Amino acid sequence: MIGSLPMLRGLAGFNRDWLRKDIPAGLSIAAVGLPSAIAYPAIAGLPPETGIYASIVGPIAYAIFGPSRLLVVGPDAATMTVLAAAMGIIIAAEPATANIDRVTIASALAVGVGIFCIVANLLRLGVLASFLSRPILVGFFAGVSLSILIGQISRFTGVKIESDGLIPPLVEILAKSASIHWPSLLFGLLMFALLWGVRALPFNIPGPVLVVVISVILSAVFDFKGHGIAAVGDVPTGLPKFSLPALYEMPWDQIVLGSAAIFLVSFGAGIVTARSFGSRTGEEVDANQELIGLGAANIAPGLFGSFPISMSDSRTAINLSAGGVSQAAGLVSAATLIAALVFLHSALRILPLPALAAILASAAISLIDVQELRKIWRISRMEFVFALIAMAGAISFGVLNGVIVAVAANLAYLIRKIMFPRDGFLGRLEGRDGLFDLARFPEAHPIDGIAVFTVHGSILFFNADYIRMRLTTVAKELPAGTRCLLLDGSAITHIDSTGAAALDSVVGTLAERNITFAIADLGEESRGILDRAGVLSAIGVHNLFNDREEAVTALNGRIDRTGNAFSESTGL
Repeated sequence: MIGSLPMLRGLAGFNRDWLRKDIPAGLSIAAVGLPSAIAYPAIAGLPPETGIYASIVGPIAYAIFGPSRLLVVGPDAATMTVLAAAMGIIIAAEPATANIDRVTIASALAVGVGIFCIVANLLRLGVLASFLSRPILVGFFAGVSLSILIGQISRFTGVKIESDGLIPPLVEILAKSASIHWPSLLFGLLMFALLWGVRALPFNIPGPVLVVVISVILSAVFDFKGHGIAAVGDVPTGLPKFSLPALYEMPWDQIVLGSAAIFLVSFGAGIVTARSFGSRTGEEVDANQELIGLGAANIAPGLFGSFPISMSDSRTAINLSAGGVSQAAGLVSAATLIAALVFLHSALRILPLPALAAILASAAISLIDVQELRKIWRISRMEFVFALIAMAGAISFGVLNGVIVAVAANLAYLIRKIMFPRDGFLGRLEGRDGLFDLARFPEAHPIDGIAVFTVHGSILFFNADYIRMRLTTVAKELPAGTRCLLLDGSAITHIDSTGAAALDSVVGTLAERNITFAIADLGEESRGILDRAGVLSAIGVHNLFNDREEAVTALNGRIDRTGNAFSESTGL
């Protein structure tokens, strides 16, 4: 039983009967994965065989170390685009006379991404995937898709484009319109139309597979290369070879930064894919365990002359639809690609570049999830704005800086929510027990003599001053006859020393107005902070309660006896 080896969780309980489903699934994965494996490396200026290498060694490594039975790893457009940006920065930092080896740089970044994954697992940082929320990813991928589309202009037209960004390449191609190789452009557009036609019609053959087969046949019959249509060119016939990237010859700081950016996008997008398919199959997704699988699936390509990869939604979808039941499907896919590399290299050599451009353009457009953007708009206008910010960041500042913009937008939104927590008064609702938000329930009424105020969030150094001013404003606006301000602490998760100082100031402000400050249902950790800060002494331990109802009952009793909320025995 393979299940006795914990590192082979994707093959746990394996038996031969599974091969009846896993072999067809693996063949389907290879058929769909081969065109993208050849096309995607072009985004980063890498030779096509690197994509095949990644699609071979990556799934093998994940089958050994990955936790999921059904997830399939492989090259993906978003990760390749961030890789291209990271490589561009590293190459720009090299001297003009340096001998640049793009494959070695990509391999070093793949190893770096894998190391980040392993370290993140050791530190239990699977939560890092949450830094790229779904709206941020949707917007970021839309921006990435536009970058990929612009990047295909050269392959569609046969014109070398030297400018970067969104608008400059369009202006450049217009200026160089006389140099457009029209047969290349027409053939590329025809293959692009074929891809979308296959989607619309009930074809059993995946569009990219059909495009590759037709393109190779037409290229051989009509000698496309002789007519000026660029082709892939020579593809090595051998298997990927083990080699260590010469990390000592590269700028470490840029390798680390580039690996971190690729890791964040690759893992963030990968976890979204994993959770999406996990919700369909009932398979639990442990982000920290997926870090091990993804780390191995990146280190392996880095050691075999390839580039970083991620969880592939298209390959995983094919695996599910074909009935795959274990990681044996991924191993079958790897074996099939080895056979393709050995026996089909002559066909791959004459594959026209405009066909690859059509595959990449189609994949890029599929990254623009218009339906999800509409859903985000319907659910939250604010999150839709941040999706647009992420999209604009990827377009305007470059893909690598777009990652930073996306994360910064996410953090800015989170910090803003924490800095200005929701608050409000609570009161009674006729015929119902408990306390209710007066803003949400207009029919509720405040408690005579006691203002119950709730704060939904922590009171920490960055929002303590806001909380202090808010409570001070509330205190000054309390109606005449209010003897006590009761702070509901049930939704306050943490208070630090700055927060304690803010509450101490509120106690003094209320004392000047002859109003008692009381707290109910505060956590033990926060109580300890207030105690050590001396705030409990200022409040009075008799004004600290375990729950709101106890507080209201006790404070009402004091008001009834003395006309105010102070205990007679306190002398206050």
